[in-house]
Amino acid sequence: MMQYASGGRDMTAILEMLSTRLASFTDKACVILLALLVFDVWLGVFARYVWPLPITFMEEAARYLMIWVALLAVSSGIARREHIGMSMLFVMLPANARRFLLLLIDALGIVFFMLLFLYGIGMVERGGRMMTMIYGLTKQIPFAAVPVSAALAATQLCIVAWRDQLRLATDRDLVVCP
Repeated sequence: MMQYASGGRDMTAILEMLSTRLASFTDKACVILLALLVFDVWLGVFARYVWPLPITFMEEAARYLMIWVALLAVSSGIARREHIGMSMLFVMLPANARRFLLLLIDALGIVFFMLLFLYGIGMVERGGRMMTMIYGLTKQIPFAAVPVSAALAATQLCIVAWRDQLRLATDRDLVVCP
């Protein structure tokens, strides 16, 4: 039993490291995209009100950058278990029920993100036949935010679910809210 607990802690540490690295990568991508978004919006304000420039792409670029940032950030929220949840009722349940319910909710989340990934691939394929209004580019890159973020979220949720189930197996008093 002691060997299992030690192995469980080692695996928990590995999963925690994987989750942290994936979240760090995603956070950095979000910060870069957010900086581009802020620059784009400020450039738009400057071009419209300060020095009239014939730059027309700001609104469209801001829209697509915002979509990418918002969808990628889902993975970071999952890594920290900071998404919306009902903890009030969850903490009142016995330890075994909490562990089972957490597993069920995580499994449903993984299935949801995998379905979103599969449907998102279809969106990207259809986006190849559509053009953006101003750039005249295909919508594959903007639409790719859906399957990319869904894959990241599903991966992060698998890692976090496994990590938390190992934690709950060794510490019955631990409360991890979905």
